[in-house]
Amino acid sequence: MGSTVAPCSLADYVVGIDTTVPIRGGRRTRHVGLDNAASTPPLRDVVAAIERFLPHYAGVHRGTGFKARASTALFEWARRTIAEFVKADPDSNTVIFGKNTTEAINKLAHRLPWRPDAVVLTTQLEHHSNDLPFRRHAQVVHVGATADGRLDEAELDGLLAHYGRRVQLVTVTGASNVTGVCPPIHRIARKAHLADAHILVDAAQLAAHREIDVLPDDHPEHLDFVAMAAHKMYAPFGTGVLIGPRSVFAVGEPEYSGGGTIAVVTEDDIVWADAPDRDEAGSPNVVGAIAMAVAMRTLTRIGLAEIAAHERDLVRHALARLQRVDGLRLYGFAADADDERVGIVSFNLAAHDHAFVAAVLAHEGGIGVRSGCFCAQPYVRRLLGLDVGEWRSRMRAADQPGMVRISFGLHNTRQDVDALTDSLARIAEGAWAGDYARDPMTGEVRPVECGDEVLAIAELARHVLAPARVPEVAALTDRPPLGS
Repeated sequence: MGSTVAPCSLADYVVGIDTTVPIRGGRRTRHVGLDNAASTPPLRDVVAAIERFLPHYAGVHRGTGFKARASTALFEWARRTIAEFVKADPDSNTVIFGKNTTEAINKLAHRLPWRPDAVVLTTQLEHHSNDLPFRRHAQVVHVGATADGRLDEAELDGLLAHYGRRVQLVTVTGASNVTGVCPPIHRIARKAHLADAHILVDAAQLAAHREIDVLPDDHPEHLDFVAMAAHKMYAPFGTGVLIGPRSVFAVGEPEYSGGGTIAVVTEDDIVWADAPDRDEAGSPNVVGAIAMAVAMRTLTRIGLAEIAAHERDLVRHALARLQRVDGLRLYGFAADADDERVGIVSFNLAAHDHAFVAAVLAHEGGIGVRSGCFCAQPYVRRLLGLDVGEWRSRMRAADQPGMVRISFGLHNTRQDVDALTDSLARIAEGAWAGDYARDPMTGEVRPVECGDEVLAIAELARHVLAPARVPEVAALTDRPPLGS
């Protein structure tokens, strides 16, 4: 697995951990980033690698110049590295690049050769992206969650027995983006294969936190398809991947057609390219692919087991501190932290709207969390104990249900947890400083007076968008002519 480092040094791998942000009262404080399930900051290794690569960037696959050939070599190196990260056999499996996990799952939904009576078994734990794409292609049936937020495996067994060979795909999250629970993906794979079905694992929340081994193709617990995104793996440069059997992507028409997807074109005929080219229309995100591969190498070098131990410590500390906040309710199983969950915890604070709590944390503590339903409405509804009718009514009104979510990354510490829980205790006591209002259009809660933040964002925009300094024109014209 590679060498490991002590947990106290993990933050050193991440860019931006000392960034200060404006808070109420004209002050600034260090930003506490606890929204890593949405997106992670970049690794220093990733930023450095991209800076070294950019002077050599060029279009890939068809250029004859050195930069084009070098870029092609690095792009294909990235593809091999990603396959190695999940231990996929590159001879029988392919890695297809796209924008993110959502696009990867949509691509699979488009490319699977669906049978007319096909059933997809998904679960109540899923992000919408691992549910909605299949609804236009097959009958989608949801496996329920237990009261504490785990997958109901007994119900899965019953549905597999009920639908039999109609089940073409079982699709399941590797880790929930609401509670962090990790379903037993390999055990589920065995059950799917016994029913002659494939399995897809949405690894968006899993890949940066736990080792993934798809196992050999002929293993009964082999993971047929895996989807993941770089922006949740400390490489936020716009890349995601779908990993799966070459045989599936070697037939049929691609989702998008055009440059790079063909072998032969005449006025009235098309011969499609082999996998993965057939499914990578247009110029690919070379920079993003390299960034993702470098991030994977760095995570492997740190050690996924070391990362898991760091997260377990943070979750244990958070659960102990959160349960001491008056009126705070935790969702999902909260007895302890173990290998059945990644570093995600969701909660509500009695008598306080989730969006309000998140706003106070941000504007008065510089603490970034997420509130709402996290693109997982069926799961959040189940955890909140609301029936479908009440859910629909409240989602259409100003009183939208939801939760507050914290999610840990490499850079987080026990001190971050303490800052969060201290702020929550003050909110529980009614000790916030400003007046807050909800935007009726977006549902966002923010201070009635937020001029300092507006000015700070404008200043940041000027800083980010400032033109790069270039040599003076006179200095350029003083250079001797070429060939002199």
